[in-house]
Amino acid sequence: MLSSMPLPQHKLPTRDEGLFQMQIRDKALFHDSSVLPDGAEISGYLFRDTPKRYYFVVEEDNTPLLVTLTPCDAPLEWRLTLQELPEDRSGEGSGEPEPLEQQKQQVTGNEGTELFTYKGNDVESFISTSSPSGLYQLEIISTEKDSNFKIYSTTTPESDQPYPELPYDPRVDVTALGRTTVTLAWKPTPTGSIMGQPIQYCVVINKEHNFKSICAAEAKMSLDDSFMIAPKPGQDFSPFDFVHFGFVPSENDFKDRSLTTNRALSNKMSRTYIPKPKVADIQKICIGNKNIFTVTDLKPDMQYYFDVFAVNTGTNMSTAYVGTFARTKEEAKQKTVELKDGKVTDVFIKRKGSKFLRFAPVSSHQRVTLFIHACLDEVQVQVRRDGKLVLSQNVEGVRQFQLRGKPKAKYLIRLRGSRKGASTLKVLASTRAGGKQPFPALPEDTRIKAFDKLRTCSSVTVAWLGTQERNKYCVYRREVSESYGEEHRRREQNQCAGPESRRKSEKVLCKYFHSANLQKAVTTETITGLEAGKSYLLDVYVVGHSGHSVKYQSKLVKTRKYC
Repeated sequence: MLSSMPLPQHKLPTRDEGLFQMQIRDKALFHDSSVLPDGAEISGYLFRDTPKRYYFVVEEDNTPLLVTLTPCDAPLEWRLTLQELPEDRSGEGSGEPEPLEQQKQQVTGNEGTELFTYKGNDVESFISTSSPSGLYQLEIISTEKDSNFKIYSTTTPESDQPYPELPYDPRVDVTALGRTTVTLAWKPTPTGSIMGQPIQYCVVINKEHNFKSICAAEAKMSLDDSFMIAPKPGQDFSPFDFVHFGFVPSENDFKDRSLTTNRALSNKMSRTYIPKPKVADIQKICIGNKNIFTVTDLKPDMQYYFDVFAVNTGTNMSTAYVGTFARTKEEAKQKTVELKDGKVTDVFIKRKGSKFLRFAPVSSHQRVTLFIHACLDEVQVQVRRDGKLVLSQNVEGVRQFQLRGKPKAKYLIRLRGSRKGASTLKVLASTRAGGKQPFPALPEDTRIKAFDKLRTCSSVTVAWLGTQERNKYCVYRREVSESYGEEHRRREQNQCAGPESRRKSEKVLCKYFHSANLQKAVTTETITGLEAGKSYLLDVYVVGHSGHSVKYQSKLVKTRKYC
């Protein structure tokens, strides 16, 4: 997210509220239009590799500006530019602003000044507290597939606040877990509990992955055609209309956007029916303003992903909580998880719960190497070999244990979860000697050290320990608010979330590092390009040979305000 210079102290410009309300009521004004309304969310559709451009005018200098784009089906590339309009050559200017359509024609072929670019499937925003007047162009393209999206733009972001605000802890928690049920709980949005706005919560359940927006979930469901607008009599159907009614375009369709209805039906459409996903595969349930919900009719021993969205029923605009996942309990007869030799197993344990794992090597062995990667809070590990206790320790982060083997021995591993919340782990047991290990080697101390005397207004210098094993280290940074503290950092400390979960804009660098002498296995890095007086959260990921990564303890740093 970008931000411009602080706003000068003077009265902010405001939009004409009467005109705005009249425009919003006239839905036809924005249907298939390239004009972005001020203060309203619109839906759009993109054909693959076909860019689409939208325009809006900022009438006064020093105007706040917010543009938010929500991808629904696929990652999008978008670019915001400020167009430079040519001077009036006739010398007969009336003093009245030119119509938007005429301004758009004048900027055709003009690259303009680039303000912001983004590529990905996150809900991303450009925000500026003081923007110059002029014609702004938003260009969007989807390079993967046809896709729909939503855009919201406003020159009054402080007063609008259309999206529900997330609470200080935006996570969805699993509070109870059964064989066919999962109970979820989350903190209420301040938009409803404090500001009194009409809020309802919608829960999405599926077996594949978490969703970053409610429209992404609805696109996956392909069951809600509420955004379809019926064409006026005599007006051509758009190709998208046919796609949504169950027809897919052939390979060379839609190169000519002036297709008539008859040509679209007779020459350009393949009447292949698109089967809709089974309702059981993905569900959306809106539950009013309750912030506790029990999902029922699930299958035992099945992993599900759960997302919660706060929806402002007045504007129909929504905000996503941080989703979660859980595996339902096995049938009563299946009380232990069988570990396979050399294979990583994901384990989920509810708060204060326990999980039993069984490892029975098929061949004789001299030792067993046990890897435990506790992604969140500390867990207790107990290992019994043929009923005898051989290991009992608390584990935080990644730990490796060497157990002496015995012929035909069987190992029972008990994992006990944290009292603070649910636990997620990665577990691997192996009898194979040598070879590359799945998890990267870690030093005893996984803290990141910041050098206070080397802080400047635009940079910080940090150091961390390495090992004798050559590994790849990736550094990421994220600006955080002044109120961000250790409690926030602890809640976000999921060591199993790798670099692939981060935005590209947060990446600082990646480098390889090791030292044969452990006493000298330390590396430093100066992170530049920071803003004065700002707080940043720094993360270091170490990536192993098999791709498994582990995150060092996050470090909160702050640049100097005055230099």
